[in-house]
Amino acid sequence: MARPLWQPTPTAIEAAGMTRLMRRIQREHGVSLTDYAGLHAWSVDHPRAFWSLLWDAFDIVAETRGERILAHPDAMPGARWFPDARLNFAANLLRRRDAHAALIAHDERGRRRVLGYDELYRRVAGLAKALRDAGVVPGDRVAGFVPNSEHAVIAMLAATSLGAVWSSCSPDFGFQGVLDRFGQIAPRVLIAADGYTWNGKPIDTRERLAAIAAAIDGLERVVVFPFLDDAARLAGIPKAEPWDDFLDDTATEIDFVPLPFDHPLYILFSSGTTGTPKCIVHGAGGTLLQHLKEHRLHTELSASDVFFYYTTCGWMMWNWLVSGLASGATLVLFDGAPFAPGPEALWAMAEREGVTVFGTSARYLAACEKEGLRPGRDHDLSPLRTVLSTGSALTHESFDYVYRDIKADLLLASISGGTDIVACFALGCPIRPVYRGQLQCRGLGMAVDVFDDDGRPLRGEKGELVCTRPFPSMPLGFWNDPDGERYRDAYFATFPGVWAHGDYAEITPEDGLIIHGRSDAVLNPGGVRIGTAEIYRQVEKVEEVLESLCIGQDWQGDTRVVLFVRLREGQALDDALCRRIRETIRANATPRHVPAKIIQVDDLPRTLSGKLVELAVRNVVHGRPVKNREALANPEALSLFEDLPELQE
Repeated sequence: MARPLWQPTPTAIEAAGMTRLMRRIQREHGVSLTDYAGLHAWSVDHPRAFWSLLWDAFDIVAETRGERILAHPDAMPGARWFPDARLNFAANLLRRRDAHAALIAHDERGRRRVLGYDELYRRVAGLAKALRDAGVVPGDRVAGFVPNSEHAVIAMLAATSLGAVWSSCSPDFGFQGVLDRFGQIAPRVLIAADGYTWNGKPIDTRERLAAIAAAIDGLERVVVFPFLDDAARLAGIPKAEPWDDFLDDTATEIDFVPLPFDHPLYILFSSGTTGTPKCIVHGAGGTLLQHLKEHRLHTELSASDVFFYYTTCGWMMWNWLVSGLASGATLVLFDGAPFAPGPEALWAMAEREGVTVFGTSARYLAACEKEGLRPGRDHDLSPLRTVLSTGSALTHESFDYVYRDIKADLLLASISGGTDIVACFALGCPIRPVYRGQLQCRGLGMAVDVFDDDGRPLRGEKGELVCTRPFPSMPLGFWNDPDGERYRDAYFATFPGVWAHGDYAEITPEDGLIIHGRSDAVLNPGGVRIGTAEIYRQVEKVEEVLESLCIGQDWQGDTRVVLFVRLREGQALDDALCRRIRETIRANATPRHVPAKIIQVDDLPRTLSGKLVELAVRNVVHGRPVKNREALANPEALSLFEDLPELQE
C-alpha cells in the first residue's frame, strides 16, 4: 500500500456527511456500513434506495416527487429517474433569500461586485419577467455569449426558472465557433456582453456579436450588458437592446415553472476539434441531484463555505460551480487570465475572500509551480480546506507541490468526469486518505469500472473507464439526433449497454483511480499501450520545459512516440536537454515511454477551455484535415506542426 500524503482526523470523519449518510442507511435499511468502500458498493447495488434517500436528505424543492424512483433500470441508455416528479432547477438554487453573499464577482481589472441571495433573487425575478413577456416558454433556448460574471448566473437562473434551456459560450470564441454551437440549437434570446479582458487587454466583441446575431436563424432578441464600458453602444447589432432596458425592475417574485425531472436544462458542447461540436442535452433533475451529491458529500460544501472555481462559461465546471447556490454557499467568480494582473492574482483573491474550496485545473497548478509561487507562504490561506483539480491528469509532482507550497492540511481532490455527464465519475472523499497521483474514489451511485478490450474488469492494470449501470446525469441525448443513433455511437458502441467514457485508467490497490489520458490519444509503440499522461508527468520534472504534447506517429509499419516541448523563454532544445528528458522518462517510466523524437515548438494548440489537443496535432502531422479549427483558442499553433523535417527522419 502507498503512503498517504494526507488523511482526515477521526473527528473530521465522525462529522462528515458521508458518515451521517451511513448512519441513516443503517437506521432506515438495517445495513451496517463502516467505510467508503462499503458505502459505495451499497449505493451502486441499491440505486432506488440510494437516490431516494439523497432526494430526502437534500430536501429537494419540488411540486411532487412521485413514488417511482427508476423506470427501465436495465436500459442503458433508456432508464428514467423519478419519472413522476415535477420540479424546477432554479427554485432549488434560489431557496436561500437572506442578505448572505451569494456571488462575489472579480475580474482582472480589479473590479469586485457582491450580490446577496436576496439581491440575486430580485435580479433574477426582473430578468425572468422580461423573458416571459418576450414570449419565452419551456423548451425555448436562451443562449449566453458571456464572461464569467454575475450577469451570466442571473441569466441562467432566469431562463431555467421558466423551463427554458440554457447554453453558453465564453466571449473568446470566434464567430464560427459560436455559430457551430448556437446555430445548431436556434436560441430565441441571446444574452451577451460588449467584450471581455484578457491579460490586461480589453477586447471588444460587439462587431463579432453583430455577425453572430445576423447569422442565427430564429433569434428574436439580443440583450447586451456592459462589461467593458459603463454604457455599451449597440448600433449595428441586430435586435439588440441594453440589459437595463430589457429588465423588468418592478418584478419581485419568480413564478417557477414545475417541470418533469428529465426536462432539458442545459445544452453543453463537445470540444469540436474533430468536427462540428456535439450538442449534449442534460436534464434538470439529474443535474441537480448529481451536483448536490458531489458538493455536499464528496466536497462537504455547506452554507458557510466560500467556493471558487477558475472556469469560463464555455466549460462545464461553470455549471458545476453555479450549482453551489443550492447548498447556500458563497460563490466567487473570476473572469480573465489566471496570471493577470500578476501570477499571484487568484491566490490573493482567495486570501481576500476567505475561500474555503479552491477549484482549478491541473495545468494551472503546474504553471504555479513552474513560476515558483508559494501561496501558503505569501498569502493567508487559513480558511482553505479543499483544493479541487480537473481538466487533465494531476501529476504526482503537483500533489507534492500543493502539500508543500500551498497547505499541508487540506484535502486535495483530483476529480474527473466531463461535459458528457456534466458531473464526475471520480471525486474527493472526506473520509479517506489522499494518495500521491490518485483520484480518491469512484463517485457514490456510479458503477465505475475499468475494462480490458474484451469487456472484462481489470484491477491494477490499465484499460477503458466505463460505467456499467444508469445514473441520473446521463445525457437525455444529443440535439437534432431524433433516433439517438449519434448518442449511442458516442458512448455505447464499444461495450453494448455499458457507458465507455473514453478515458484510459486504472483502479489502484487503494481503491482510487489514476487517469492516464484519453483513450483516443493512447500511444501504441510495438503494440504496448501507453497513456500520454504517463509521459507528461515525467517531462514536468524538467525545469526548462513549460509544457509538452505527445503523439504517436505512424512510422515504418509501427508507431513511434514523438514529444513536442515548449520551453522557457531563452531556452533551446540541444542534445544535452534531449538526453536529460529521455533519461528522466526512462528512469521513472519504461524504455517504451521514451520518445523517438523530441521537437521544440513555440506554442501548443489548446481548446478554449485550455486542454491540449493531441488528436488535432496528430492529424496535422499525418497530413489529415483538422475539421474544426474554430474550436481552438490558438488555431494558428497548428501551422507549427506542418511539414516538420524532423518527422521525415
